[in-house]
Amino acid sequence: MTSELVEMIVTGEVAEGDLLPPEAPLSEHFGVSRTVIRESIKRLEEKGLVVVAQGRGTQVNRSGSWNMLDPIILSALIDNDESLGILDELTVVRGHLESAMAGAVAARNTPDELERIRQVHDTMRGMQQESDASRQEDVVFHLTIMEISRNRLAENIAKRLYRRALESTRYQGADYAGAFESTISEHGRVVDAIARNDVEGAERAMREHILSSWRRRRLAGPPESA
Repeated sequence: MTSELVEMIVTGEVAEGDLLPPEAPLSEHFGVSRTVIRESIKRLEEKGLVVVAQGRGTQVNRSGSWNMLDPIILSALIDNDESLGILDELTVVRGHLESAMAGAVAARNTPDELERIRQVHDTMRGMQQESDASRQEDVVFHLTIMEISRNRLAENIAKRLYRRALESTRYQGADYAGAFESTISEHGRVVDAIARNDVEGAERAMREHILSSWRRRRLAGPPESA
C-alpha cells in the first residue's frame, strides 16, 4: 500500500504541491480499509513525501523535502527513471563521497589495511575476465575502502546509494568492450595513490573511476571523442 502511494508521487501522478485524494476514494481504489490508508499516509509523512494539514488535506511536498535515502523512495525513483537522470545524480553524489573516503584512506592507513586493499585488487585482477565473481569483487573493493576510511556517515550514505543502485538493471547498464580491463586499471590507480599517501591523487582516481565507469555503461561504450 505504502509503496503504491510512493510510486504515485514519484512518477508525478500526484504532482508536488497537489493534494492526495481523500481517504474514501483511496480506500475504494486500493480495496483496503480507511485505517490502512491512514497508516500509509502516516508512513508517507515520515518519509517527507507529504504534509497533512487539518481541514485542508494531504499535500505532496516538494522533492527537496523527500527522504531520498529511504529504500522505498530511492527504488521508486530508480525504477521509474526513464531519462536515467536520478542515476546520473546518484553517481555524482557517490563519486564525491567515495572520493573523500579514498582520500581519507590515503591520509591514514596501516600496513595491514593497505595489504587488505591490495589483496582485493589482486583477487579481481587474477580472475582474467569479467564474471559474476569479478563484479562481486568490484563491490568488495569499494566497500573495503569505505570501511577503512573510518568516516561512518559517508560510509553509511554511500552504501545505501550503491547497494540500491546495484539492484537496478538500469544501473548495471550495457556491456562494452574492455569493461573488465578498465575497472582493473582504474582500481589500480586508486590503490597506487593510497600506497603513496597521495590524498589528492586517491580522491581524483576514485572520482574519475566512478564517473567514467557509469558514463561508459550508460552510453553502451566509450564516447567517440574519448
